[in-house]
Amino acid sequence: MPSTSVRAGAAALAALTALSSLSACRDSRAGSGGDAGSGGTVKIMIGGIDKVIYLPAKLTEQLGYFKEQGLDVQLLTEPAGAQAENVLISGDVQGVVGFYDHAIHLQTKGKCVQSVVQMADVPGEAEMVSASKAGSLTSPAGFKGKKLGVTSPGSSTDFITRALAVRNGVKTSDYTTVKAGAGQTFISTMENGGIDAGMTTDPTIAKLVSTGKAKVMVEMRTEEGTRRALGGLYPSSSLYMDCAYVKAHGETVQKLANAFVKTLGWIKQHKPAEIAAKMPKDYAGGDPALYEKAVGDSISMFNGDGVMKPDAAENVLKVLAQFSPEVAEKKDEIDLGKTYTTQFVTKAKQG
Repeated sequence: MPSTSVRAGAAALAALTALSSLSACRDSRAGSGGDAGSGGTVKIMIGGIDKVIYLPAKLTEQLGYFKEQGLDVQLLTEPAGAQAENVLISGDVQGVVGFYDHAIHLQTKGKCVQSVVQMADVPGEAEMVSASKAGSLTSPAGFKGKKLGVTSPGSSTDFITRALAVRNGVKTSDYTTVKAGAGQTFISTMENGGIDAGMTTDPTIAKLVSTGKAKVMVEMRTEEGTRRALGGLYPSSSLYMDCAYVKAHGETVQKLANAFVKTLGWIKQHKPAEIAAKMPKDYAGGDPALYEKAVGDSISMFNGDGVMKPDAAENVLKVLAQFSPEVAEKKDEIDLGKTYTTQFVTKAKQG
């Protein structure tokens, strides 16, 4: 059987090959969504549509705000942000609701994607440790020799896990990265000993804690916890799009921003129970009370206005450069101004 390092290397090579091949058709397909008045469908891929961190996407649809803007939006889902990113680059979708850090990482590969609505200033994630290991594994300083779960290699859960390790004196080669997915897949992997700890989001966090299967080791659903863990804010959930699409389809992007900003304002004005009640019933996984708690535990992560804070974007670059050779090598060349724009959300607030 190939070693973990060989398998990881092969996976990385395959991912890079996929990125190269998919990007070739990007320009020819970037405009497939059309502008809002053309009758085209805007396809948006979400890195896990039932995750609370991406709740604004489905909530916007549930509240009817896309239709209110005259938009035909199709929400799609992939289990992890890395896959969602690839689908955007291929031109199969016009936008992704995922973590902002992908915009920085992709710029090192010569790709230009831009956050047009920045929904959250913190990750909305937590490093969970299995109850059986909680006594001995109390912080990222103990990651060495451990099996750590992420949704998939190259995902933001992977990025932040690596950041926590390096910031606590552990090399990324000192632990084993395990693709643990999310939801029940993540829970099962932890239950059967496949991982000692792992990065995940609500409602998975709530389920693990309520059943006593795991404990929160590193809290990043709050501003305080995020600053403590990562040295500052770490903007996460965003609507990011190909720069060429943003430039060519400003009317559609503006209408998307109008809809999302309205949703973010709605979230700030309503209680977790009211928010949870608007979501599809199957998102609760048969336990409405627990889902409401999950929403309540994470909902403060959303900023209410969709605006990126410049110093927060700078901190993401700083954090990525601490563990990513690609980002570290090109840190001084990265143009953060191309990774996000506030023009659409600013206009949305005024309108």
